[in-house]
Amino acid sequence: MRRTAFAALPWALVAATLVAALLVTGTPVGAIARYAAYWLLAVLLPGTLVYRALRGSTGNLPEDLGYGAVTGLLCELVAWAIGTATGFQHLLWVWPVAVAAAFLAVPPMRRHWRIAEPRPLPLRWSWGVAAACVGAIVWAAGEWAHTPLPPTTADYYPDLLYHLGLVHELTRTMPFQVPQVAGEVLRYHYLSDAHLASASLVTGVDPAVVLFRLWLGPVLVVSAVVIAALARQVTGRWWAGPVTAGVALLARPLLPGGPAAVPGGLPVSLLSPSQTYLVPFLVVLTALGVDLVRGRPLGRAWWLVGPLALACAGAKSSGLPLLVAGLALATVARAATARSRRTVAGEGIDARPAWWPPLLALGVLLAAMGLGSTVFVGGGAGGLTVQVGSQLQWIEPYVAMFRPLGPTAPGPLPPGLAHPHPAGVLFALGIVAWWILLQAPRIVGLAVPLGRSRRDPAVWLLAGATVAGTGAMWLLFHPSDSQAYFFLPTLPYAAVLTVLLLTPRPGATRSAPRVLLAASAVGLLAAGLLRIASGHAPEPAHTYRAWAAGMARPVLAAAVVAVVLAAAWLLVRRRPGLRGHGTAVAVSAVLGASLAAGAIGTLPRAAAVVTGVPAPTAAAGPVWAAEIRAAQWLDGHARPDDVVATNVHCLHLRTRPWCDSRAFWVSGFGGHRTLVESWAYTDAAIAAHGRHGHAYPAQPFGDRSLYEENERAFAAPDAATLATLRRRYAVRWLFADTRAAPVSPRLPRFAHRRHTDGPVTIYELP
Repeated sequence: MRRTAFAALPWALVAATLVAALLVTGTPVGAIARYAAYWLLAVLLPGTLVYRALRGSTGNLPEDLGYGAVTGLLCELVAWAIGTATGFQHLLWVWPVAVAAAFLAVPPMRRHWRIAEPRPLPLRWSWGVAAACVGAIVWAAGEWAHTPLPPTTADYYPDLLYHLGLVHELTRTMPFQVPQVAGEVLRYHYLSDAHLASASLVTGVDPAVVLFRLWLGPVLVVSAVVIAALARQVTGRWWAGPVTAGVALLARPLLPGGPAAVPGGLPVSLLSPSQTYLVPFLVVLTALGVDLVRGRPLGRAWWLVGPLALACAGAKSSGLPLLVAGLALATVARAATARSRRTVAGEGIDARPAWWPPLLALGVLLAAMGLGSTVFVGGGAGGLTVQVGSQLQWIEPYVAMFRPLGPTAPGPLPPGLAHPHPAGVLFALGIVAWWILLQAPRIVGLAVPLGRSRRDPAVWLLAGATVAGTGAMWLLFHPSDSQAYFFLPTLPYAAVLTVLLLTPRPGATRSAPRVLLAASAVGLLAAGLLRIASGHAPEPAHTYRAWAAGMARPVLAAAVVAVVLAAAWLLVRRRPGLRGHGTAVAVSAVLGASLAAGAIGTLPRAAAVVTGVPAPTAAAGPVWAAEIRAAQWLDGHARPDDVVATNVHCLHLRTRPWCDSRAFWVSGFGGHRTLVESWAYTDAAIAAHGRHGHAYPAQPFGDRSLYEENERAFAAPDAATLATLRRRYAVRWLFADTRAAPVSPRLPRFAHRRHTDGPVTIYELP
């Protein structure tokens, strides 16, 4: 009993931290309680039972619950799809009850309620993973502090409002439509929004509270646990789990100070639910792939492969191709060593496994990719083309020097390299080298397949996926930098590979862990002091030489510190217990510096939880609290399938030619389909990127006649126009905002005024 209590302490700390972070950022207590009950009873419990029935227990409760939570999310998607296809989505609470009842009623299934053969992990594992979870929650609290709960005047990130509209849409019955442009078929990787919609349906919590607060914390904790489980599976060492979880979720590119940010930060984001939701699914699918390439049978766990692959395709279309590349490389590497009958050192891996399981898995993954591209890809997820060095277009020094006029440009090469100048080419190559250097904590792990682990196909799987993601980020172009989402899912893989470099050599002394911890602490402290010493980032430069000097100065300062530390190591390494640890010590120091970069990026934003966030300026174009209240009134009074016409289209509200059409808040806070609100993420807008010298968000709406009819209903209404909207497009409500455009005083003659708040008046058509 005492051991159980001690084992629960780390997780109690995680839960307490999460609840405290939610409370201090204004989350209602009742919403927290209902969401906690939903996660425990409708995701975690049934998912763990199903997981144990299909794959068996890991022998320890935390990993069982981590894998079980992902399985629960997977089962939830199946139940949601059935519910929304049949119109019974209001009965989503039934599936977890049915699963629990089945595992109670059927005698052979009752054994899955407990662990038959316990193989508990050290308590230090739990404390380490819990520490990574707490760090991730602190990061999340900083994001929550900058995303206030409605209704309040705020400058919301447009993608969040876009997802909020999708969450409302996915509570309806299929077929789904684009809520910002009613009538257009929804093709988008929306399964993260399906999870949020399910949570809202089951708990009754407002979708905005679920999206802006509640969903992220549990997914972060589950991601940390399954990443730690994958690391233990690959390395065979318990300590690799918490280290990998911390590095994957908290570390960032080295940040010694400088004039430009380094693309490729964290694999999770409040602002991209799809990317964050992908991580746990992809990690669990990878764990199954590791067993396959090592020749271990999956048994009933094969039933998880296809659904997990389709969940990855529907969560974020950039994730599954990486695993396909890694699995293919691992299969080839395994075949290359299949003649040997020896086992891989220390792993007990069959050196001559059956050839068909990895190939079958590849076929399943490719089929899921094909189906996913048919069902999900679109609405901003398309638009990928080949461009060598594409990421340069989003790195400030390159943009400043080559100053591409207008939007980012497709083509074989970025602007400035299509007709290169020698100095420009050298400058571009220098930026690429700078990026590689500052991403060293991730990229250095690619050396593992060249070392003593080269006979392990799991290493090739992770390395292949990491290389594929990195290559796609630099070789593919998307007008909104979405190619970066090929790199971010590889960060857990890269973390596992990097942690493998910390593995002590055979015969290492018991002091090795203390040495590596000390090296990590030195790296963390040195990086922090360097960042403080560098002060504020220098002003943007205007010449190649000035930019190069600004970027190189902090790197050279860090190099000097590294040389001093290396010299110190050479002086002390002859002491007993230190010889042979040089590589591991260097990697530990780099990881410490990377964790320092993560802390530097996280703590100032997290401090806003206490200090508060300054109110947005008028220049930011915030949405007023009155406008949000009006939209919420509409959500509460309109029928679920009612269509709304609005004169709100532009991000900065005032409607003008070539404006940024990413408003999204009427459908988001209003919870209903709009005839024509904002169209930036439609396929037509993405395809028009660059036309007339404007980026895709500034392109005009494709159906000009419909747009003009919509605008006429507010600016110059007449009975015929409003009757057309009502009969042809099923519009029932008019959401008129005088901040967006003038509204005719004649409108009340043709529609019933139902509600007014600030600049918004809502009318109902007869």
